[in-house]
Amino acid sequence: MDMIIPVKGAVKFPITIDPTVWIFDDRKVDIDEYFSGHFQEVNQEAEYTDVTSKQWSREITEGSVFPPTLKSEKKYERTKLLTNSYAIPLESFILNAEPAATATTLVVESTTGDKRYPLNTLSTLLVQFSKEGKPLKEDGPVYILHKDGSNIEAPLTHVSSFRVE
Repeated sequence: MDMIIPVKGAVKFPITIDPTVWIFDDRKVDIDEYFSGHFQEVNQEAEYTDVTSKQWSREITEGSVFPPTLKSEKKYERTKLLTNSYAIPLESFILNAEPAATATTLVVESTTGDKRYPLNTLSTLLVQFSKEGKPLKEDGPVYILHKDGSNIEAPLTHVSSFRVE
C-alpha cells in the first residue's frame, strides 16, 4: 500500500502528504485524550510567544541557565509515541494547497467509496495516522474522523487521495 496521499483538483499547488512523518508534528493530538473531553486546543503561536517571553524575562533577571535533561521524561514521551493513537487536523494541509476561489467541496477518495465535505467544514475533520503506535497499513494509510466523535467507531478508511472541486 502506498503511504503517500495526493491533494489534487482545483488547487493552486497540487501536493503530496506523507502521514508517516506526522508523528513528529506538534499539531498531532492523542485520540484517546481528544475524545475523552480532557483535551484543550492550544493556539500554537500564542503559546510559543508566551513561553519565549517567560524564558527571555527569566534570562534577563537570572542569567542564562540550561535546565537539566531528564532521561525519564524523554523515555516517557518515546513510550507514549509507540503506544498511543494519533490524529492531526486536516484543514492546514488542504489550505496549504490553496483551493481555487470557486472550489466548494473536498472529496475524500477511498476504495470503500468517496465522501464529500463542504470546504467550510474542514476545521471539523481529523486525519488519524496511527493506532496504538503503529501506522495504519491494513486499511489506511489514514482514517478520516469527525472532531465531534460521531464516526469514531466507524471512520472513513482506505483513503487514497483528497480532491478539491
